[in-house]
Amino acid sequence: MNCIIIDDEATARAIIAQLCTNIPSLNILEDFPNAMQAIKYLNQNDVDLIFLDIHMPDFTGFDFIQTLKNPPKIILTTSDPQFAIEAFEYDCIVDYLVKPIALPRFEKAIQKAESISNKIQETTAAASSQIETSSGNDLYVNIDRRLIKIDIPSIYLVEAKGDYIQVKTEDKNYTVHSTLKKIEDKLPNDLFLKIHRSYIINVQKIIDIEDNSVLIKKDVIPVSRSNRPELMKRLNLL
Repeated sequence: MNCIIIDDEATARAIIAQLCTNIPSLNILEDFPNAMQAIKYLNQNDVDLIFLDIHMPDFTGFDFIQTLKNPPKIILTTSDPQFAIEAFEYDCIVDYLVKPIALPRFEKAIQKAESISNKIQETTAAASSQIETSSGNDLYVNIDRRLIKIDIPSIYLVEAKGDYIQVKTEDKNYTVHSTLKKIEDKLPNDLFLKIHRSYIINVQKIIDIEDNSVLIKKDVIPVSRSNRPELMKRLNLL
């Protein structure tokens, strides 16, 4: 799992990084002393797990979580045990570690995170029936036990929303219980491109590109750093 660490104390970040070295499945991408730097990073990069301190200057861990549209799994790391009940009101939080963190307790938290990842993969397989088939320019989605036909070229944006995706077309929006990966496999590569962990766009519907975002209709969509080169290749640049 690709991870980042957010904690205003350098020593705390170093301790968590050291704990991570004991678990081969963890790959620390970056660490940050505050939430704002992490938000900028997440706008351009995908991660699987965040180690997050609660008490930080100006912007608490809970404030940070509320800014994330589609948060990855989060393990809270804090010296304050009193927020445990509040923490588990957030579906993205998989565990609550109180400093100092012992290795056995840390390993248990990672096992929880990995278990959730496995369940998500199982859900992905189960959701495959929600996007039934595509034929020619048509995509059929299962909504309330009805197969709805969508004209593929009319789709301009697909957005992940937790366990659902929203398919936006010229005429109507559809919410489907499925995954971004599932619909990505059904859409033609010459028209559609995943530009962020939460978004697939119809490249022919782009109105404007500025910095690390694209404008489609009235939607401003972030472009991750890893997906930007492929997007630029697709454009017919003068």
